[in-house]
Amino acid sequence: MNKILKEIKEIINENIKKYLPDVKPSELEENGMVYYMNGNNGTEFDWYVNDKISDFMVFYNDEKNLGIAKLTIYINGDIYICIYGDKGEKLVKEVKTHIEVSENEMLKLAVILKNQADEKRIWDASIEIIDTDIEIDEEKINGFKDKQTHYEEMIRRKQLFNLSAFVSKRVFEDGWKVGYMYRAEAIDERDSGWSFMAGDEDDEYANDYKNFVLLSIYEASQIDPDISSYVDNPVGSGFIRISETEFEEDNEDKEIYMSKRN
Repeated sequence: MNKILKEIKEIINENIKKYLPDVKPSELEENGMVYYMNGNNGTEFDWYVNDKISDFMVFYNDEKNLGIAKLTIYINGDIYICIYGDKGEKLVKEVKTHIEVSENEMLKLAVILKNQADEKRIWDASIEIIDTDIEIDEEKINGFKDKQTHYEEMIRRKQLFNLSAFVSKRVFEDGWKVGYMYRAEAIDERDSGWSFMAGDEDDEYANDYKNFVLLSIYEASQIDPDISSYVDNPVGSGFIRISETEFEEDNEDKEIYMSKRN
């Protein structure tokens, strides 16, 4: 087995024993087997879009089959583990740790998993059945690297959704959907420039910073998913809501469609 996978397996087992010492191997799927969870997006996607390899999990062996442990390892070797008790219903512990590994070693593991799992249509399977004791050649590594261009739009959009935006408390607290959105010049590299408002805020309200909260675009889109399709537009863009789900460019010739969230 690949040495990084061996470390991952050891780290998971150590944390289960440490934080849930009363759980017996017989209570776990295949006595505590570690599964590589590549079935949702795949190794390549997680590497380029999420800066990690797909997650690793151990499951309870019962009807619900929930996880007892979930481990995420990032390209730089940082590791984040969640341990769940009560048959997977309760988060018991979050652990952050790190293994000494080069990015090149991580890249080779990603290429191995892509070739030996994804390309062989082995999804969400035990790491024991994935043949990772192989040498990977430069051709396969370069082929993996070439795929990065396929994910550039997703990477850019993810970066955008991590940027901050001003959200009116009429939206954040009072339950209104976003009725008006405008993108100004960004204040700094962490700012998107977007402001999201209900649409009936007057100048006095809008000029008082206490009436706004600072959220990431992702957080704002969780409050009102309708904005997601419009946030890629450039600085100077402004949109008004015209229906329950749609916006159009603001030409100052229509009233804003006001609506509350359910």
